[in-house]
Amino acid sequence: MDLRVKGKLGPHEVRCVHRNVLLQALEEELPAGTIRYSSKIVSIDHDELHDGNAKILHLADGTTLRAKVLIGCDGINSVVAKWLGLAKPSDSGRLATRGLAHYPDGGHGFEPKILQLVGEGFRAGVVPTSDTDVYWFFTWSPSPDGAKDGAVDRSPAAMKQFVLATMRGAQVSAQVLEAVERSEMSDVLAAPLRYRSPLSLLFASISKGNVCVAGDALHPTTPDLAQGACTALEDAVVLARCLGDAIVAGGVAGAEEERIEAALRSYAGIRRWRSAQVIAASYVVGFFQESDHAVVSFVRDKLLSGVLARTLLMMPDYDCGKL
Repeated sequence: MDLRVKGKLGPHEVRCVHRNVLLQALEEELPAGTIRYSSKIVSIDHDELHDGNAKILHLADGTTLRAKVLIGCDGINSVVAKWLGLAKPSDSGRLATRGLAHYPDGGHGFEPKILQLVGEGFRAGVVPTSDTDVYWFFTWSPSPDGAKDGAVDRSPAAMKQFVLATMRGAQVSAQVLEAVERSEMSDVLAAPLRYRSPLSLLFASISKGNVCVAGDALHPTTPDLAQGACTALEDAVVLARCLGDAIVAGGVAGAEEERIEAALRSYAGIRRWRSAQVIAASYVVGFFQESDHAVVSFVRDKLLSGVLARTLLMMPDYDCGKL
């Protein structure tokens, strides 16, 4: 599908960005010292001594923080999501490995397109990120015993050889195989794919008082739409807008707490359906594209190939509004 085709909100724009580059760009917008690293939350308590609404955060290094507002962006194993009572992420039964191929002299030969390989029991893709780097991914469903598909030994070396052997068996092009071959061992990682049930989100407490969640803490999803970080950025825009309106409104000090809590409830209402939609669509796309079941493969290849391709463009074609 031509990515230059216009969506309902204008031309589609598809870019593959290094996560470290994205994080650095975001960090540079903040005052120095805003971010505390190595500060994993262990538990959350109410501040009963000074203000029952404030939260006391106990960190892994033994220190504590007092928060007037707590926004949990602490990932798929979020302590804040657990405190809110959100459903524990489920195992999709699939695994993913990914890597980055380096071509220091350029000339990797890939066009600026997304190349996807589906069926044969796996789903893979290759995306050039620059003239010198190519990102690739590979997802599959391990067999029950795991002994025949590399699932037992998930070391970088074993994963790399498993991916190469599987791709060779499916007669994948030499250009794609070379990208995997070129990946440095430290770049080849493997992890189970987990997601939060979209149905559970429709009735869950995304916010409670002055506490809410965002990013993977809210909507952990399989990576089949490549929308994880994008959806987190949508969360940030909506959350900033809701909180900004509450703070700018002004008024007496006591009323500010109520406005902030109302802002978090508004944010939760806006993001609830969108989060469930992205999780569900990503799960369905991954299931159909990866399956090697005869019936599913027939339906996918003969009836749904265009639908699945359009879904990759339809989900990002969404306006979360302005700050």
